[in-house]
Amino acid sequence: MENETVGRLNYLEAASNLIPAGSINEVRAEEILAALDEDQREVALATRGPVCVIAGAGTGKTKAITHRIAYASAIGTMNPQRVLALTFTARAAGEMRARLRSLGVPTVAARTIHSAALKQLIYFWPGVFGGRTPDLLTTKTAYVKEAISRASLVGQIGNSSRDLLRDIASEIEWAKVSEIGPQDYIEESKGRSERARINTGQLAQVYEAYESLKRQERTIDFEDVLLLTTAMIEEVREVREQVQDQYRFFTVDEYQDVSPLQQRLINAWLGNRQEICVVGDPAQTIYSFAGATPTFLNTFSGRFPDAQVVRLTTGYRSTPEITFTANSVLRSGSMGQELVAVSAHGQPPVVNEYKDEAAEVVGVVGEIRKLIAQGVAPQDIAVLARTNAQLSAIASQCLSAQVPYQVRNNERFFERSDVRDFLKGVRQASVIPNQGTSWLDELRSLAQPFITSATTDGITALLHLAYELDQDAAFTPKSLRSYLREVEERAEQNNPPVMPVTTLATLHAAKGLEWDHVFLIGVSEGTLPTNENSVAEERRLFYVGITRARRNLVMSYRSRPSRFLGEIGLK
Repeated sequence: MENETVGRLNYLEAASNLIPAGSINEVRAEEILAALDEDQREVALATRGPVCVIAGAGTGKTKAITHRIAYASAIGTMNPQRVLALTFTARAAGEMRARLRSLGVPTVAARTIHSAALKQLIYFWPGVFGGRTPDLLTTKTAYVKEAISRASLVGQIGNSSRDLLRDIASEIEWAKVSEIGPQDYIEESKGRSERARINTGQLAQVYEAYESLKRQERTIDFEDVLLLTTAMIEEVREVREQVQDQYRFFTVDEYQDVSPLQQRLINAWLGNRQEICVVGDPAQTIYSFAGATPTFLNTFSGRFPDAQVVRLTTGYRSTPEITFTANSVLRSGSMGQELVAVSAHGQPPVVNEYKDEAAEVVGVVGEIRKLIAQGVAPQDIAVLARTNAQLSAIASQCLSAQVPYQVRNNERFFERSDVRDFLKGVRQASVIPNQGTSWLDELRSLAQPFITSATTDGITALLHLAYELDQDAAFTPKSLRSYLREVEERAEQNNPPVMPVTTLATLHAAKGLEWDHVFLIGVSEGTLPTNENSVAEERRLFYVGITRARRNLVMSYRSRPSRFLGEIGLK
């Protein structure tokens, strides 16, 4: 305790040399630190970069890095208006903004890497490139289909199914974030474990035609956004100086998921400065197929020899029984540092065997119905699977059994016609608010014409968000206009509200989320792992699935149990 106090005083003293006398809010700073455990406090005290935080699942990494920003702002070593906090999903960015707002630093820019880049690209486009900003391509499938035709491959490839188009689009994305052009694709993709459903020569042709089509239609995709923004900063001095003056302190969450192109952009933003804090967990690297690599996290200290490295190992999310299982996976794959659980004890994870998929689906949904009948809230339950196809069967059974559910997917929630029409009404009502009723009552009235009996109704989700915001002390003023600002910010970030229903998600889509009760289905050989060429990554997926559960974990398989269950002694 004495060393910690001395450390805090040293930081306060150092800060006093950087800012005007009387600017340090020592009381506020101490309050921020008081909310942290010893390891998290070490992160917060490291107010000057470079800093590398290795954070296991459920160890409070978001709490640590947001308190670091708030603490540094309170003592004056960091100007919150000059901070850029980056993460990989709109949901995570929204959570970060909410936490920073509650900590008294609402002016911090917390965004996904793509949204931060897009904002800068749109701002500088007229002066750098001239003319109007190109249209942004939010989905590649239509362009990929046309590219197949232009490459004269329709006869060779056959029917362009949705799955095939998605596979090709994903492979193009991998190539672009790995900075591999169409002319180099065949050579650079040798040895790649993930493969699209056409050969490399054909894919190179489609890739070339896709890029040509975009140029013709004056359209850019999300990978172009990263590349063009990076090029602007690297090559145009005025842009570089302006951007680097605006953002001087960087925090990068989920750093194990950075791609080579994203790292190049981060380098451009940072310049020759060292005010960067990165947070990640090599054991949760599950997006290698999309170009993500833990290399930049693992080599951070080599690139920044003076970096302070902090490890968060206290697990707050899961029971000791679930944490023990997760640690067994870490040991079996030599994946990283184990966690120490501090939660109350619970039941050990359960492994169920079923004769086939149909029996598994019926059994799992039956268990969910029992939980709900016992009073468990549907939103505290999730079913996780390796593939979307597995979720389709579960969704059908949920519908038959009248279990409310939501499939987490890539649907653009805010582009739905009912959502657009409802928000149009809210926008009109917010101009002349009804003084005779509360904003929530007015919102309910606006929603009434849209409410249906569907279990996944989007308006219900928007109403649920309103109830949550009304309980949030930081949400002020409580009005339709404030609500609309929150929703429009979510729309810009593609961060839809979550409904109070059971979640069905793939293991990839579940990353960063958690539930009290998790059913991990299809833990069968041939399904998990589903790819013999990437067993290590599939094991990390298994680890991610296990660590989504807070209180209860039920795993199931049919036919042959996964080798991963054998590795940890559960089969």
